Amino acid sequence: MSVNRCVCFISRLQRHFNSRTPRITTSSCHVSSGSSLLQGQHRPGTVVWSRDVSSNSSSPKPPDTSLFVPVSLNADASADGVVGIELTQPLDKNELLKVLNRFYKRKEMQKLAADSGLDARLFHQAFISFRKYILEMTSLPADLHIILNDICCGAGHIDDIYPYFMRHAKQIFPMLDCMDDLRKISDLRVPANWYPEARAIQRKVIFHAGPTNSGKTYHAIQRYLAAKSGVYCGPLKLLAHEIFEKSNDAGVPCDLVTGEERTFVDPEGRAAGHVACTIEMCSVTTPYEVAVIDEIQMIRDPSRGWAWTRALLGLCAEEIHVCGEPAAIDFIKELMFTTGEEVEVHNYQRLTPFSILDHAVESLDNLRPGDCIVCFSKNDIYSISRQIEARGQECAVIYGSLPPGTKLSQAKKFNDPDDPCKILVATDAIGMGLNLSIKRIIFNSLVKPNVNEKGEKQMETISTSQALQIAGRAGRFSSKFKEGEVTTMHRDDLPVLKEILSHSVDPIETAGLHPTAEQIEMFAYHLPDATLSNLVDIFVSLSQVDGLYFVCNIDDFKFLADMIQHIPLNLRSRYVFCTAPINKKQPFVCTSFLKFARQFSRDEPLTFDWVCRHISWPLAPPKNIKDLVHLEAVHDLYISTFGKLPHLFLCRFNMRSRCQCMTDTVPSGSVFGIIIMLIIRQMPIRIFPNVIAWCQNLI
Repeated sequence: MSVNRCVCFISRLQRHFNSRTPRITTSSCHVSSGSSLLQGQHRPGTVVWSRDVSSNSSSPKPPDTSLFVPVSLNADASADGVVGIELTQPLDKNELLKVLNRFYKRKEMQKLAADSGLDARLFHQAFISFRKYILEMTSLPADLHIILNDICCGAGHIDDIYPYFMRHAKQIFPMLDCMDDLRKISDLRVPANWYPEARAIQRKVIFHAGPTNSGKTYHAIQRYLAAKSGVYCGPLKLLAHEIFEKSNDAGVPCDLVTGEERTFVDPEGRAAGHVACTIEMCSVTTPYEVAVIDEIQMIRDPSRGWAWTRALLGLCAEEIHVCGEPAAIDFIKELMFTTGEEVEVHNYQRLTPFSILDHAVESLDNLRPGDCIVCFSKNDIYSISRQIEARGQECAVIYGSLPPGTKLSQAKKFNDPDDPCKILVATDAIGMGLNLSIKRIIFNSLVKPNVNEKGEKQMETISTSQALQIAGRAGRFSSKFKEGEVTTMHRDDLPVLKEILSHSVDPIETAGLHPTAEQIEMFAYHLPDATLSNLVDIFVSLSQVDGLYFVCNIDDFKFLADMIQHIPLNLRSRYVFCTAPINKKQPFVCTSFLKFARQFSRDEPLTFDWVCRHISWPLAPPKNIKDLVHLEAVHDLYISTFGKLPHLFLCRFNMRSRCQCMTDTVPSGSVFGIIIMLIIRQMPIRIFPNVIAWCQNLI
């Protein structure tokens, strides 16, 4: 080879090294200095305390590397590969295989790789990819080709492969170079610092503690109504709707914001000074004079607890009024200690007594006016309602997914002394907020489906807190029944209920956290090739929490993320879709969800014709309970998607006034009547004419 050609090669080789070295630490592994999440970790002038100092200073936990999915690399031949062959000779594949296997078996190499973040699992995966890359490439980069040739010829040491192996490993596992940044993003030990607006003011926290029917929420709401501006945060759409109506009836303009509904009292859509919302929808950047957080004990809920944590730490209000069980007092004080805010506690006692009866009801024939049968499944709701109606009695029906207006109308019907409806069938949704004239609470069962902290669904006996919350609805203050009674439908359940109610409520010890859309977007910046489900998994794996917090389960979120992964969506839209209330055990609902997401990805609206075509409209009348549940689930998906992505729907309007003439003709005490109202009150207007015939057949 001529001298000029050697000089040319050396120059190219130098450029090759200079251009490849930065790619070992990719550009996606830099955290922007403008990140409010990371800046918030040590905000100047902010005093944030931590209960568990040792957890903050301890070494980070090792990541769950089973979640690291290797990135596919392009198998393009190297531009300077021919130079390596010209300088040396073609490589013998059989000899290469022997060299690579010797490298893999060297303990020293495995230890060096482990120090760089490659545990045994990742080392093996990286080696398989590296070996395939070397053996299948038609031409390798000149520097790697020369090193491998030297080793095969005995002129180099096998350990010389290590830098090239690590370069390849970091290309297929980009998180290795970003691990420190990823740990900072997923550090959940000081969540109070996520909310700089709240930390910039000194808030006054008042805890209204007491059992059900003690007036604790009433006193908080009175302060809310007297304030110049305020936000009410409740666990249910029903409660938000109730405060919305109560505020406006009292002459205090108030807006309503839930996952499915946004109602502005101002005709031109200007925001009012007061807003009632479900807790997930509250704004942590809008300043208020007073904020009310209801049912604070739900801060420990495995699925939704994060929303109470976010509201408590993040609401930017001069006064935070917290309502809930006394079992939460000590924990809330401790949580507020981390923000440097004191808690003022107001204790309340139950206004009317209730007693546990010594006998079960045993038969629906033994029901009396003022009875409320509590079930923990919709199937039981429908079944018992039909049995009561078959006995010639009217009953009201209330459960969680009914629209707030329907729930309130059913409550009004049950409470009306002149209405023949004297029996109520409900789920534990009545445990929060509704003012019902109940004499006797009857537990149809003491077992309900729950989701544990691992995201596993299981049947569990209700807790003391849940039992007291429901039983406390009997003999409510200001109702015609001055004393409440509690019993069970089945004889064998009665001693179990007495045992449950004899215990004190377990104190709350931890609060839920959940990765935000912003945090996941920052993760995606570093790991652009990872799926949303994988991003969330890695986030939770790397996350660090102190003894005050836990990470809420995310299994349903991941299920939906995997379902729509193949659909081209931006990350924020994908995140929004994954918050939809989908029952993954219902295939038709899952299919509808996929179709909604696919239509959105095409930037095409869900027109009336499109919806009709994909749900086979007109729907057949439900012939059994399963059909009824199926029909309602499709409706829930529709209004949830409408609430979060309203621009997707061309048919946006309020159906209540248009459908009132029809709902007046429906026997609303019947279970089918309830479902009819549920569906048509929030259905697009163009569907209305087609509903008439269907409902007439149904009735």
